[in-house]
Amino acid sequence: MKLYYDKRLADPTYYAQQGIRIGKKTTTKNIKNFGKHSELLKITNDPLSYVRKEIEKMNEEYRVGKVSYDVSINFNEKVRHTDEEASSSNSLNIGYFFLQEVMKELLLKQFFKEKTADRKITFDCYTIFRFLVYARILDPKSKHATWDELGTYYEQPSFGYQHILRFMDILEENCSEYLIWLYKASNNVVKRDPSVMYYDCTNFYFECEQEDEEVVDEVTGEIMPGLRKYGVSKEHRPNPIVEMGLLMDRRGIPITMCLHPGNTSEQLTAIPLEKEVLKMLDGAKFIYCADAGLGSYNIRKFNSLGGRAFIVTQSIKKMSDVLKQAVFNDCGYKKLSDDAPMTISEMKDFDRFDEKNLGLYNDLVYKVISADKAIDLGLYEEKLLKNGKTCQVKSKGILKQRIIITFSRKMMEYQRFIRNRQIERAKKLLSLKDPEEIKKGPNDVRRFMKRTARTKSGEKAVVEYVLDEEKIAEEEKYDGYYAVATNLNDPAKDILEVAKKRYLIEDCFRIMKTNFCGRPVGHWAGRRIKAHFLTCYTALLVYRLLECRLNDQNTHVTPENLITTLKNMNVVNVHDMEYMALYNGSKALDALTSLTGLVLDNAHYRPKDLNRMIKKILK
Repeated sequence: MKLYYDKRLADPTYYAQQGIRIGKKTTTKNIKNFGKHSELLKITNDPLSYVRKEIEKMNEEYRVGKVSYDVSINFNEKVRHTDEEASSSNSLNIGYFFLQEVMKELLLKQFFKEKTADRKITFDCYTIFRFLVYARILDPKSKHATWDELGTYYEQPSFGYQHILRFMDILEENCSEYLIWLYKASNNVVKRDPSVMYYDCTNFYFECEQEDEEVVDEVTGEIMPGLRKYGVSKEHRPNPIVEMGLLMDRRGIPITMCLHPGNTSEQLTAIPLEKEVLKMLDGAKFIYCADAGLGSYNIRKFNSLGGRAFIVTQSIKKMSDVLKQAVFNDCGYKKLSDDAPMTISEMKDFDRFDEKNLGLYNDLVYKVISADKAIDLGLYEEKLLKNGKTCQVKSKGILKQRIIITFSRKMMEYQRFIRNRQIERAKKLLSLKDPEEIKKGPNDVRRFMKRTARTKSGEKAVVEYVLDEEKIAEEEKYDGYYAVATNLNDPAKDILEVAKKRYLIEDCFRIMKTNFCGRPVGHWAGRRIKAHFLTCYTALLVYRLLECRLNDQNTHVTPENLITTLKNMNVVNVHDMEYMALYNGSKALDALTSLTGLVLDNAHYRPKDLNRMIKKILK
């Protein structure tokens, strides 16, 4: 603050004047009127010195964050008029400061500077990408809607919608280098642990009726398939889909990703992505962990070489009769907690409502079976045909591996509870006397119904639907059982602990689809679709890195609470003199301020403090 008065006047009025910034412009505002020179002579002999001392006190109070202003309010004053069709909010988000605190460690400004050094572009790639990632986490919308709401952020960035589209092309062109850069730079934020790599695939469907056509390169003659293709989807939607593969480390942080046409078999995606990771990590050894659908013979064989290993879910139903007999043979089982001998019968019969048995109810029993023959596990391998196509055939190869069989009383009761509810639904369908065509889906209640036909000689057959008791009994045999296959000789407890964390990759997909609204995708060009999912992937990485740093200081915050907190951290400009917080404190906010050191839990902020803060985290 500074002193202002009109030196030309004989009896000037003294003001305390403060410099303020409105958008990108700077101006001054009188915040206190000390009175006229003649009035101040009544209390002091030297009004000028008196006012200067008062301003020095105000500056000192302002420095320590305690300021008082003379503010006049006119309740008849109207809001500022604009030519916009609809009124907009004047609140600005500062919650993204915490996200930028993580993003600055990824050194993306340097990456995009290197990739565009030889290109004449009129926009800042880093600024565009920052706000695309912020919006994907805080308020996921289309690219145009994101651009339209740039004014809701404290920085007030300025770039055109066409610049977003051009940037997306640049991002897609450098996809491979970008993913490698992200992984290496993320070690600046959190120490990565690639000793175990979890892999899984998911699908994103598109609201279109026509799949993409294949494109033939006029120069090389290479056939490039479209990205949006009809394929198998759990949602059974009649729409083209795009398949995403995600590789995750032991802490639940993404390592890399891949995109494939929707009709691509997920089993064909694992090995190529692993080879890319081996280049990224200079041939590092790791344990590959996935579900049964991504544990084919080819994948297991690949991860038995080069010092690597595998832990994959094994379907007990697909095992040979010899191995099934070993599974259901009630001997050789041990408790996972202390390796004490225990039988399946004892696990099924104890009184779980007795408090003494609570530990046993939460425990598992396990057995280890040697299974070197792939055919005994019902495994398939990919065979290349003469016409260049591939097909799956039963594998007869030999691969050294063990099967760890577990049984859980708690899981058995849960599975039976779910099945009993499905059976009740099947009975209701049977009561209709005319159920629709029976489906054989693995979770469809109609799998418990079978069609029977009775007829007399020369008469029309009578079709009936009845409950399939044999099917129900067959399924109940497997209740509570679970199996993993591995070529490791580590203790079963350690192997099962690794396999148990597969849920984290499902959680990554849930966050990307639910919290970050990975779809709908408002693009049709393959390169823009890839750039869109690269943005979603980056948002997931930034979120996971922030979450892991919070966990490291023993302050776990759920995705919903963290995102809600960041989204609600809005401030509003008050008389161009301060920014007032429009949000309340929370455990999530306390954890974030403690982690980053960013003081964003105040009720009032000086403009220069927020400017200094964002300038620091943008370096």
